Amino acid sequence: MLRLDQVHAGYGGVAVLHGVSLEVAEGESVALLGRNGAGKSTLLMTVCGLVPVSSGSVELDGRSIRGLHPSILVKQGVVNVPEGRRIFPELTVAENLALGVHLACDRRKAGQQIELMLDLFPILHSRYDSPGGVLSGGEQQMLAIARALVSCPRLLLLDEPSLGLSPAAADIIFDLLGGIARQGTTLLLVEQNTERALNLASRAYVMETGRIVVSGSSEEIRRDARLIDTYLGASDATGSAEGRGR
Repeated sequence: MLRLDQVHAGYGGVAVLHGVSLEVAEGESVALLGRNGAGKSTLLMTVCGLVPVSSGSVELDGRSIRGLHPSILVKQGVVNVPEGRRIFPELTVAENLALGVHLACDRRKAGQQIELMLDLFPILHSRYDSPGGVLSGGEQQMLAIARALVSCPRLLLLDEPSLGLSPAAADIIFDLLGGIARQGTTLLLVEQNTERALNLASRAYVMETGRIVVSGSSEEIRRDARLIDTYLGASDATGSAEGRGR
C-alpha cells in the first residue's frame, strides 16, 4: 500500500530524513521506533504531505503522492493523528468529529461513521456537547482518533498516541487501536513505548538520525537486547508512562 524509496526530506533546507525506504502492506500494522529526534515524526509528516520531499519517491498503491496537499491525501485515505492530539479545545466533541466528515472522501459514509465512533468510544457519547478542552488527556486522545476515523482512512498514521497518558489510559487507547487494526485499517505507528508498539505491530523499523538502521518482525526486534540498548534505550523498552501526566 505505502512505499517510500530513498526519501530525503526536511524543513527550510535542513535535511532530516536521509534516504529512508520502507513499505507498509494493506491491512498491516507497522511501528516506527527510535529515540527522540530520530526523525520518526518527520517521516509521518512527510507521508501526509506536511514536509516537502527533496528527493526519492512516496507511493500509495503504486502511484506517486509526493507533493500532494494534505487535504488531497485525506481524500485518498491517508489520515494523520498528530503528536499532542491537536483537537480544537473550544469546539465541542460533536464539532470536532464533524471536521472529519468535512475532510472525508465520502461524506455520506463519514456521517454514518460518527454513530460508529460514539459506539466505539462511549465516553465521547456522554461528552458529545462538551468542549474538547474539558476532556481528560485520554479522552482527548480518543477524540483525536475518532475524528481521524470519521474520515474513513485506509492508512492511519499515529504519532505517540500514549504520550502524556497514565498507564491505564494508554491501555485503553492501545486496546482500541488493536480493534481498529483487526477491522482492516492499515496502521503506521510512532510510539516511544517500545513494548506497547511491538505488541500492536507485526513489523517495526528502527530509526536513528533520520535513517532506518534496523527492520524486522516485532518478535525479532523484541528479542534483540543489543538493538534495544543501542537504539531505543531501556526506559523506552519497558514503556512506563508513569510521571508523564494524564
